Amino acid sequence: MDNQENKKYKVGYTCGVFDLFHVGHLILLERCKAMCDKLIVGVCDDNYVRNIKHKEPVFSENDRVRILKALKVVDDAQLVTIEETDDKMLALEKFHFDVLFSGDDWKGSERYNQTEKQFAKVGVAIEYLPYTKGISTSQLKESIKK
Repeated sequence: MDNQENKKYKVGYTCGVFDLFHVGHLILLERCKAMCDKLIVGVCDDNYVRNIKHKEPVFSENDRVRILKALKVVDDAQLVTIEETDDKMLALEKFHFDVLFSGDDWKGSERYNQTEKQFAKVGVAIEYLPYTKGISTSQLKESIKK
């Protein structure tokens, strides 16, 4: 049987900053791709990183998109605005996915409980995935400073 036929979803979507790309990012994307035929990655723009995360990106938004597009587990990567990152219905209108992949730290939050209700009305699922233990961009930045 063809591998594609075993996949749970047709189009999957996840988004993040993906600055200082590391193995934790790769593991997350591999987990996403294992569940869908096509994986679209939204890359938070520099405006989001500066104004919402209050951090200065190491790599520019265009470089981060370029890195993600080069990965064989990613079918498409595009910049997303603050609005598209915060309001997953806007992301859904833009990318037409049938599953949103998100970190399990969001599960049960008010924001995601609302998103689950909105998605249920249009037949879109949310899959919560665990973060890779022991690595993060913040940890990498700290390690580099030392």
